[in-house]
Amino acid sequence: MKIAADEKKKVFLLHTKNTTYGIAIIDDRYVGHLYYGRYLEDADIRYLLREDEGPRTPSVNLREKGAFLDCAPMEYPETGMGDYRESALCIRDARGFRASELFYEGYEILNGKPGLEGLPASWGSREDCMTLKIFCRDEVLGMKVTLLYSVFEESDVITRSVLVENQGKEPFYIEKVLSACLDMDDRDFQVLGLFGSWARERHIQRMDLGYGRQNLASFKGESSHQEHPFLALVTPETTQDTGEVYAMNFVYSGNFLAQAEKSQFDSVRMLMGIHPEGFTWKLEPGACFTAPETVLVYSDQGLGHMTRTFHDFYRNHLIRSPYLHKKRPILINNWEATYFDFDEKKLLEIAKDASELGIEMLVMDDGWFGKRNLDDSSLGDWYVNEEKIKGGLNALVENVKKLGMKFGIWIEPEMISPDSELYRQHPDWAIQIPGRSITQSRAQYVLDLSRDEVVDGVYEKIAAVIRSADISYVKWDMNRQLTTMGSCCLPGDRQGELYHRYMLGVYKMQERLLADFPDLLLENCSGGGARFDAGMLYYSPQIWCSDDTDAIERLAIQEGTALLYPVSAMGAHVSVCPNHSVGRVTPFETRGDVALLGTFGYELDITKLSPEEKALVKEQVKKYHQYNDLIREGDYYRLASYRENGYYDSWMIVEKDKSRALLFYVQVRARANAKSRMLRLKGLDPQRRYLAEEKEYQGNTLLQAGIRIPAEMGDFRSRLVEIREIP
Repeated sequence: MKIAADEKKKVFLLHTKNTTYGIAIIDDRYVGHLYYGRYLEDADIRYLLREDEGPRTPSVNLREKGAFLDCAPMEYPETGMGDYRESALCIRDARGFRASELFYEGYEILNGKPGLEGLPASWGSREDCMTLKIFCRDEVLGMKVTLLYSVFEESDVITRSVLVENQGKEPFYIEKVLSACLDMDDRDFQVLGLFGSWARERHIQRMDLGYGRQNLASFKGESSHQEHPFLALVTPETTQDTGEVYAMNFVYSGNFLAQAEKSQFDSVRMLMGIHPEGFTWKLEPGACFTAPETVLVYSDQGLGHMTRTFHDFYRNHLIRSPYLHKKRPILINNWEATYFDFDEKKLLEIAKDASELGIEMLVMDDGWFGKRNLDDSSLGDWYVNEEKIKGGLNALVENVKKLGMKFGIWIEPEMISPDSELYRQHPDWAIQIPGRSITQSRAQYVLDLSRDEVVDGVYEKIAAVIRSADISYVKWDMNRQLTTMGSCCLPGDRQGELYHRYMLGVYKMQERLLADFPDLLLENCSGGGARFDAGMLYYSPQIWCSDDTDAIERLAIQEGTALLYPVSAMGAHVSVCPNHSVGRVTPFETRGDVALLGTFGYELDITKLSPEEKALVKEQVKKYHQYNDLIREGDYYRLASYRENGYYDSWMIVEKDKSRALLFYVQVRARANAKSRMLRLKGLDPQRRYLAEEKEYQGNTLLQAGIRIPAEMGDFRSRLVEIREIP
């Protein structure tokens, strides 16, 4: 049974294949945390609460209730009653008082998993998962809080979310509503997170957790380039293959808080949810607020096991696209080839050369609409600029199709240019604070997508363009953060709802797009990788990983991204050298090998390639078709990290049945007087025999002794090794 409820002992045990999560009701009132970790056979674990130790529970020692609240392991802690660690819930009532106290009321267990209204969330059938609902109540506020736990037994995953209902007679204000909390004893934990900036997103960083609070956060209106909605606590001995990992990942694309706190009593509190900065939600009587979902993963086999758990879970229970298990078309995007300087003739020249080399889709990037010849105008004017695209979009698309290629288009629906017809007609559609100048970024403002008329107005313009021609792919971009947060349609006591309402508007628009165009391949983007998150994966099977396409920079970016997300979700292209982000020159072969780990495509002017480079494109296209099924569906193993060792990077993809694997190796820096490297492989069956580079090996030999990788002259050299089982 996935969920066991012992009503006599007031204990709930949530079991996956390899883990157990324990909850207990304390004093018939408080929802306490018992345990999360390796699977337990023993159901009698209530002793973990230490109820017989001081200060004891309030029913035994009411005079020290504050001391109890400040050390008890809680499932969903609140503000204002005596727990001075970070809270998960903060309520301000109509009189201005900030306090709440949730008491247990009951529970319900159901097969399957309910959706979260208006939000992306994991999904599962009655056979896949079970859901526990724990009902809590604050009588003073008339507030009901439902804690949701969904247990995916085979996936080794537990998801959490929260519903807050106002069943009282007066409105109250939610000032903080996080989605998950985990209290446990410290074990010299280290914090592992993903950090960066534009063009260097999701670099892995690991640090000791000391006393106090360590948080990762964004209040930019996006999950952000700088910090990522993921947090893991790892034991000091943790490697790719050993040690314990407690991980949380937020299924949300806006502001977030992920935090670990070590208390005075050497306990650790781990939380995740919507960032409270700038957030307030007025909840009227009868209304309900739904918090986004957090995905919890525990691994006692290191980071690699955590990674593969997330990958499989997102492939099986989050991504919905019909392209999920399909080979994506190899595309060529004109952005780095032309920027804004193109017309239909230039696009057709690129398409013609690309089609001859086996590339399957042309994507027309920014600059095709309104009067947009630079990035300072026309966002919102979603009609084709026929001075550039003579004959119109449909004629261009049909000419591209005659070359045997599909056609894709770039859009940025969330933005509006001050210099645009749309802004001149509807200046109030921009997010703004009356009396303050709107902060520009990239010469653009942000549309107020909390308003239905704005969502409808912009969507219909974009949908009309898509309907006007045979468009197979849309790249949805979002190129700036949110500032000067104000909406002319929200009253003063609801302005704090704008960040979240904006995000709900984005989700609504993307859901509508996919419903109207079910065969569309959608790729999300946000100034590169500022919204590469689980929330976006619910709508698009792939996300542009970073605007930095340099193969060496991409090693760290793709390592951090693949820590959580399937490699089939990473938008990765071969671009020209010197690279437009860093000026580095790398071999064309290396650029192709690194991009193979993602969706694969090209970001260059193919008409300017040399004959030798065009021959290499043909070889890379062949490799893509040869290996993509394996890369897309296989298990990912990290062998070495250039970020850590400073010399080389290596990973491999292994077929689920272990019959085939592909080894990637990048020699970033050559070393003088160096021997070949013995690289120990992972994921293979030790009992089977394999063929690699025309040599036979026992699987155990490759796992324990390794395969020999010759040292090469020169930096930035790559190598692919296919490994096949010998029948």
